[in-house]
Amino acid sequence: MPPRILIADDQPDVLEALRLLLKGEGYQFHTTTSTAQVLAALEKHEFDVLLIDLNYTRDTTSGQEGLDLLSRIKALDPMLPVVVMTAWGSVDLAVEAMRRGARDFVQKPWENARLLAILRTQIELAQSLRKGERLEAENQLLRREDEGPQLIAHSEAMQPVLDMIKHVGPANANVLVLGENGTGKEVVARLLHASSDRASKPMITVNASALSEGVFESELFGHVKGAFTDAKTDRVGRFELADDATLFLDEIVHVPVHLQPKLLRVLQTGEFEPVGSSKTRRVDVRVISATNADLNGEVAAGRFRQDLLFRLNTVEINLPPLRERGRDIPLLAEHFLRQHAARYRKALSEFDQAAVEILMAHPWPGNVRELDHVVERAVLLARAGVVQATDLGLRPEREASARRLDEMNLEDVERLLIQKALARFGGNVNQAAEALGLSRSALYRRIQKYEL
Repeated sequence: MPPRILIADDQPDVLEALRLLLKGEGYQFHTTTSTAQVLAALEKHEFDVLLIDLNYTRDTTSGQEGLDLLSRIKALDPMLPVVVMTAWGSVDLAVEAMRRGARDFVQKPWENARLLAILRTQIELAQSLRKGERLEAENQLLRREDEGPQLIAHSEAMQPVLDMIKHVGPANANVLVLGENGTGKEVVARLLHASSDRASKPMITVNASALSEGVFESELFGHVKGAFTDAKTDRVGRFELADDATLFLDEIVHVPVHLQPKLLRVLQTGEFEPVGSSKTRRVDVRVISATNADLNGEVAAGRFRQDLLFRLNTVEINLPPLRERGRDIPLLAEHFLRQHAARYRKALSEFDQAAVEILMAHPWPGNVRELDHVVERAVLLARAGVVQATDLGLRPEREASARRLDEMNLEDVERLLIQKALARFGGNVNQAAEALGLSRSALYRRIQKYEL
């Protein structure tokens, strides 16, 4: 888009002269005749530079009205460049305008070449400053990411996952992360990336299930201008964006069959051609993929290439569902509670005992993602200083356990009965053991076994 300039002057002939000058240079502009109009325009539109007169209706020579306007503009947007102009120029007035934040000063009548040079310089400088500001914001985000995504995993079921991340993360091997929806596959991918020598660059993410077949190839490999009807410009694909970094391919099972050979080729050789181009490009990309599907079953059905699967799962990580991570449930719930309480500015510090019992008894078909959503909803609904069972919106333990009883094996039933007994007696092991018909040591062994 051409640069956009806001002009403020109360003289029609000045506005007309500036309109003709700037139109010839290809600028877009908006004219105003009062300080109120300037402030109103700034609320509705974005501008690259302001060119404002210092004298309006209050008086004709002091420039005070323009100086006051300048102060208000800088309060609204300190980065916005302002060039001031006046027919009653003086060194003192120029100094005061610059002190209040003006970038430059022009005296009427102006020299066209000098005025255009000033505007061009200020526009380029402002664009550079804003770009730097965006880059700094991105760097701050990256620094926060570099602190590492949190994987709360104290349960025994998660220890193999942690060991695998520790040993495989620093390597450049491709990794396939398997697990039910909501188990945290992307978190594992980010941990693998953060522990590698590619961590200085952002991880690029593609959700294959969210892409239509028509744009899939262009999204991964890019295209050149004119490659198809809507290809108005060249487009960089995700593989090229992930050069020397990590590409996370989520829901890999949804890669169209006819594109799987091209994906296999880039995994084998690092080479590909953008859509519509015959020029081969080469990248160095580590691929981490994920799915909740049975890829071996997809291979047997002819919907997924076996050689592609071999390339993707150099290392395979299986994430257990949340229902197998009993020890992690309250820890994850407390983590999400802190996050959402801070986000919504609510003074919530913990769950009451009844809420904890329901959290532990719930089967969590949506896994960690479902737990996150449940806690967020509870934070919004909670009125007391703690999250109560009714805030969770989950069925009570009795209903939940009855509903899933026919789905449970003997160990699951035993674990649930021990949970209920411990909750009923406030954690008193002696009383719980007596109620269950177990010795104290036998109950302790089971508590350890089920990580209660």
